[in-house]
Amino acid sequence: MDYTSAKQRIEQLKAVLWENSRKYYVDNAPTMSDFEYDQLMHELERLEAAFPEYATEDSPTRRVGSDLETPGMAPAEGGFAKYPHKYPMLSLGNTYSVQEVEEFVERASKSLESAFTYCCELKFDGTAICLTYRKGKLFRALTRGDGVVGDDVTENAWRIASIPHALKGSGYPEEFEIRGEVLMPYESFDRLNHERELAEEPLFANPRNAASGSLKLQDPEEVARRGLFCTLYHIPVGQVDYPTHDAALSAAASWGLPVSDKRQICHSIREIEDFIAYWDRSRKELPYATDGIVIKINELSCQDTLGYTAKSPRWAVAYKFKAEQACTPILSIDYQVGRTGAVTPVANMEPVLLSGTMVKRATLVNEDQIRSLDIHEGDWVYVEKGGEIIPKITGVDLSRRAPGAVVPVFPRVCPDCGTLLVKPEGEARWFCPNTTGCPTQIKGRLIHFLSRKAMNVLAGEATVEQLYNLNLVRTPADFFTLRESQLLVLEGWKEKSARRFLDSLRASRKVPFERVLFALGIRYVGETTARDIARHFGSMEAVASASREELLAVPEVGEVIADSVLAYFRSPATREELDRLSAAGLQFSLEQKAGPVSNALAGKSIVISGNFSVSREEMKALIEAYGGKNTSSVSAKTDYLLSGSKPGPEKMKKAEQLGITVLDEAAFRQLAGIPAEGPSASASLRDPVRENAPAEGPSAGMPENLEPTLF
Repeated sequence: MDYTSAKQRIEQLKAVLWENSRKYYVDNAPTMSDFEYDQLMHELERLEAAFPEYATEDSPTRRVGSDLETPGMAPAEGGFAKYPHKYPMLSLGNTYSVQEVEEFVERASKSLESAFTYCCELKFDGTAICLTYRKGKLFRALTRGDGVVGDDVTENAWRIASIPHALKGSGYPEEFEIRGEVLMPYESFDRLNHERELAEEPLFANPRNAASGSLKLQDPEEVARRGLFCTLYHIPVGQVDYPTHDAALSAAASWGLPVSDKRQICHSIREIEDFIAYWDRSRKELPYATDGIVIKINELSCQDTLGYTAKSPRWAVAYKFKAEQACTPILSIDYQVGRTGAVTPVANMEPVLLSGTMVKRATLVNEDQIRSLDIHEGDWVYVEKGGEIIPKITGVDLSRRAPGAVVPVFPRVCPDCGTLLVKPEGEARWFCPNTTGCPTQIKGRLIHFLSRKAMNVLAGEATVEQLYNLNLVRTPADFFTLRESQLLVLEGWKEKSARRFLDSLRASRKVPFERVLFALGIRYVGETTARDIARHFGSMEAVASASREELLAVPEVGEVIADSVLAYFRSPATREELDRLSAAGLQFSLEQKAGPVSNALAGKSIVISGNFSVSREEMKALIEAYGGKNTSSVSAKTDYLLSGSKPGPEKMKKAEQLGITVLDEAAFRQLAGIPAEGPSASASLRDPVRENAPAEGPSAGMPENLEPTLF
């Protein structure tokens, strides 16, 4: 490969890897398998070694993935305070080859003069967490963040049952950190995705993404409901006085900390390989996801000798299991109708065990995928889970295809109401246009309206089915006309359950406008988009009367969403329904807030990136308080990029390309006319963990001891 080609390929790989890192860590919605990602990373490592002049400090080979804001994106979940890790949280080098594990063992043997052993552990497929205990009590919980600074999720960690609030026994240090993973068991994952499927929300791809998304929720009580648990596996060197990694973990377990007992001390590569082989078989029986084995040098003095690279320790390596795959026959294909009318083909298969669960159904997404996979009726298909825990058909075993097998015929009429299906231009899916008469769509919209993230009414699928079958409810407004006497005729309902349901309906009248807008179930308008539209227009009346151009002015609203909103509000049935909901007392406008402190930033679109002397949320509040508008990504419409410490390199690069002015915090405050000593957007920023905690956080200096340590 010549220099020009190498440079182009390196830049391409960096862009692809950072984009997929964002999808993995921030969006919790990966589109690339772990194996594909790792192969691209290894290719980049080889190219940078061969062409070192093109290796840069911001390369993904030298920086860990981050669950903080990543280049070009808004924060996944805003509002968390950020604190530096006492010891940076690094990632692990990984391999899918036993031969490379053998090479790791050989390198360690050559580098270390004293005798040593290996501690082999399961590689848990969760999201990293760092817990700090002070005087035996949980003081702070941080996400990995970017490895140097993490989000403070202490309030949420308190709601995870396996994380002790106070240690037991004695002998623990006055203060220490311990690292591990927050996991979502298969049972909790299946329940959560079932709820999201009923609400027609995007499903989590796997328990890791579900655990990560749950840990970053703004509602701690919802975190408690998610069924998370924690397992811990590392105490950074220098905090406890033990000769080995295994002894430190045993001590932590004696203090009541949830340390995994599924680890083994190995003395040779043969024992390591036996451990790998055992768990490659037995992991199917575990109630949670694991994706490999971590092999660590057990003796801490030897770890110190081997040291670290810029990104990972030299004394540990992760062996990753191959994705699980099975071959099973398709028994039939169903065609399901969702609340938006989309028709989705679902393959019913002979049940097969994958990753601890029995798989018998897998979505085929749309007609095009059936064609691209060349699926015929009765085919034997390959099904994978691996990192993608949602079952996925990846191919067909053509050798088992029956003679004369035919291609399934995608229906041209709705399988529920018989209406002729339509396929809008630019869409890959077929839709049933009978929005007001198709029973499945009607019930789906009612279930969505009542859901927790919408109106939060104490009812679900079974209640809607009962009310629909008795012709008591056809539109959301019908809920607010129900009487207790009508509810008492429902099977299994008593006075108490009827009163609870009616009380929750009354309480839903206080749900804020942005959630009411989301509850309407407008196609393509998810929770975040509904919030953006609501905040932009301020009232239902303003949204309903908005033009296409006005809708397109809302950040992140494109032509497809704008056209969908226009079509929804043009319908006479919609207008009638909105009149009834308004009469029922629902919130159709945002709460009135105090006006801006000044209009110094009026009309200015500002993107922020990096860390500041106050939290990012307070900085955004300052922008709004002085008349400015927060936007999530740099574009030609951006007036300023407000850059703190450690800004996203892609945002900086794009701002430079577009000639956008970059402001530091001091310049921003001067531009807005904010006094040097304030005001801030809130009266004070208090540590949510301890009111009397010492001053620290993004504005406090980084600790002097920055010896890196494994996540």
